[in-house]
Amino acid sequence: MNKKSIVEIQLAESIALKQKVKLELSGKIVELASILADCLKKGNKILLCGNGGSAADAQHLAAELMVRLRSNCRDFPLPAIALSTDTSILTACANDFGFENIFSRQIQALGKKGDCLIVISTSGNSENIILAAKQARKLGIKIIGFLGKDGGKLKKLVDYPFLVPSKNVPRIQETHITVGHIVLELVEDLVTK
Repeated sequence: MNKKSIVEIQLAESIALKQKVKLELSGKIVELASILADCLKKGNKILLCGNGGSAADAQHLAAELMVRLRSNCRDFPLPAIALSTDTSILTACANDFGFENIFSRQIQALGKKGDCLIVISTSGNSENIILAAKQARKLGIKIIGFLGKDGGKLKKLVDYPFLVPSKNVPRIQETHITVGHIVLELVEDLVTK
């Protein structure tokens, strides 16, 4: 197979998955935006976490909230914290309490009832994300899960699972960030009205 064919196949897979999400999950996207906007309107914050590429997505989405997604939309920041960004906290916690506790410890310190936690995981089975969800649940924090495959163990732990219907990790990650951008655009519209 030539390189151009590989490119075309991968793009076709990505387009087909996004078409499926459009047809089957558009209402869910609107629901997630409404939940997050309500959280922010009540003076609460959004916490985000993930591992690897999903950590990068968490940071990316937090930046869109804190700064702005669209330059013509708002002049004020929206409170969001990506829990994967502080290397001193991450390494100290991993060293003292184990890597599985790097997010739950931060949620215990920073989270409060009324906040929202967005967990991002392609497998839904990362122990540190599972413990983050359990800690959030103890505090009365609503949990949105950007998940893939069958949702893994997280599917039952989150309040609002957004399950990308794919087993292909790169396609799942691409869809997570696309849906994340759409959700945040809707959030911006909802909080500025």
